[in-house]
Amino acid sequence: MAQRISESTRGVYIISPTPFTEDGGLDLASTDTLVDFYFDKGVTGITILGVLGEATKLTPDESRTFLDHVMKRVDGRKPVVVGASNPGTDNLVRFANEAMERGAAGLMIAPLPGLKTDDQIYAYWETVLTRLGPDIPVCYQDYPQTTTVVTSVAVINRLIDDFPNFVMLKHEESPGLSKITRLRERSDAGKGRRISILVGNGGLYLPQELRRGVDGAMTGFAYPEMLVGVCERFFAGDAEGAEDLFDAYLPILRHEQQLGFGLAVRKDILRRRGAIASSAIRHPGPKLTARDHQELDELMARLEAKLARVA
Repeated sequence: MAQRISESTRGVYIISPTPFTEDGGLDLASTDTLVDFYFDKGVTGITILGVLGEATKLTPDESRTFLDHVMKRVDGRKPVVVGASNPGTDNLVRFANEAMERGAAGLMIAPLPGLKTDDQIYAYWETVLTRLGPDIPVCYQDYPQTTTVVTSVAVINRLIDDFPNFVMLKHEESPGLSKITRLRERSDAGKGRRISILVGNGGLYLPQELRRGVDGAMTGFAYPEMLVGVCERFFAGDAEGAEDLFDAYLPILRHEQQLGFGLAVRKDILRRRGAIASSAIRHPGPKLTARDHQELDELMARLEAKLARVA
């Protein structure tokens, strides 16, 4: 069994899309090639059934089928974090326990949409973390752009102090660099437990987030080798080299981060790179037009030319 996530987890946990066939069914053959692709690019671990894994478009049976298939393909070689967010807490806890029984390294959970006050947010997490129990490590997905839940530093610190199974923050609030600094200042001063912080948003702000004290990335991007390379260079003491590598990929990274459209771009790049057979997205979702494909051709060609010059 792969090691579970903890306060000291670092590296790149790639957010995996869920591959579908052209007619919308689960594509388990592409699931295998996608896992192999990610491993070949050097990721630390994989996160499945997240927002960009189209988890809400899967039936419960499909979620279990996909989970089982990924776990068998990974076969304990690397940690797998499983998205377990659910509007019903009973369903969340039930699926979370199933995932852990199958060998998950931990759970990624976002707060229930609609929570407004600090007290409401804390009370929600108090119930979820208590019901999961101290032995199940949890990553808090802090992504207010989609959940509408804005979690204060004070609430996060309170949860860190009260629940040892809260071991990781997936930081996606934007703008949010000051939030990272405030969390790290507290733990660096010995005033609270230091947890792992991995960042999302496609890695769009990764170099600056690393400089603020994060431990890596938990995000997608169809060129995971960039995320891996930037983190490796930074942790080796080459912050400027990390910035240089990031800069080479920035135009296509930015293109992939278009809200509501980026998943279609990401899946099509993965298809073009041989990781999956189809870039299909379940309805509702965007589809690339002929002009979109032409634009992607141009961006990918520019990236290849730029990388050739850098090498």
